[in-house]
Amino acid sequence: MNEEKQNKSESGHIEASSAVAGDFAGLSPDLVLDAAYSQGFAVDGRLLALNSYENRVYQLGIEDRAPIIAKFYRPRRWSDAQIREEHAFLMSLQESEIPVIAPMTNSDGESLFFFDQHRFALFPRQGGRAPELSDRETLIWLGRYLGRIHAIGAQHLFAHRPSLSVEELGDQSFRTLLQGPWIEGSLREAYEAAASQMLDKVKQCFAASPEFQQLRLHGDCHLGNVLWLSEGAQQGPHFLDFDDSRNGPAVQDLWMLLSGSRSEMQTQLCDILEGYEDFFEFDTRQLGLIEPLRCLRMLHYSAWLAQRWDDPAFKQAFPWFATPRYWQEKILEMREQIALLDEEPLRV
Repeated sequence: MNEEKQNKSESGHIEASSAVAGDFAGLSPDLVLDAAYSQGFAVDGRLLALNSYENRVYQLGIEDRAPIIAKFYRPRRWSDAQIREEHAFLMSLQESEIPVIAPMTNSDGESLFFFDQHRFALFPRQGGRAPELSDRETLIWLGRYLGRIHAIGAQHLFAHRPSLSVEELGDQSFRTLLQGPWIEGSLREAYEAAASQMLDKVKQCFAASPEFQQLRLHGDCHLGNVLWLSEGAQQGPHFLDFDDSRNGPAVQDLWMLLSGSRSEMQTQLCDILEGYEDFFEFDTRQLGLIEPLRCLRMLHYSAWLAQRWDDPAFKQAFPWFATPRYWQEKILEMREQIALLDEEPLRV
């Protein structure tokens, strides 16, 4: 391995704000392998890039051992303190025997590593498939573990990570999209009108809602971040990728697991909460935030693509983003969401 790089990593502790732009461009296979080697792993040269865009994630072959996962953090997104808070949350969940994919630690108990101006963490590899949400027992099982996650998440709040807010996910996202060149002139007026109307209604919904308990959340709990094992001692759900973890109301970790028609979502929600409330009480008044939260996610997702558009990986993976068709679809989706905001929320 490259000794010069290894020595450099020993004094290379950097905060996100000091990382240089375009770091991922220099993230070569040799550098990735050298970084894992610097933490004592006998890498055997096998490297597989995994499907991740916000960060860079690789599966690394290890001599005489199962492969591991290396996650390299995007510069300037999270501070070191914010990443360590996420790791500490994962470790507390793991210590409570909740099936999460927590980072590995070195002999000093450190889980955030530094190498050649990159910050990275190492994780055990975990196989599995997506859960079958049509199965009632699966939903109850998912609910039990989410209830346990939230029971621990409620013990105290993140000090460094942000709280879910309309300002960040809604207003900031809207400004980002309007300030850039992505929306074609003929569609810009229609998009701005629909987004403004939707965002105004979302703010009204939040203003009319009571103050809900805040707790540490997964933050992005959709099916892509849950692996299901069907056999063995570890069978059941395994939760991964807490990269968007933040403070917020419990419903944020529930609504993305719901899909289909209103009646189907109603049934799914009841099954999830049946398991959830074995471990943590759910304030059903939060159900009125499901559609407002969906609106915020729509805006935030588009703004995320816009903010990352200079990253070549995004242009390759999302070529439709800068096309008129994408914005036409967003306008239609927002108009549909505006109508949904006027409907009665799901009930249990």
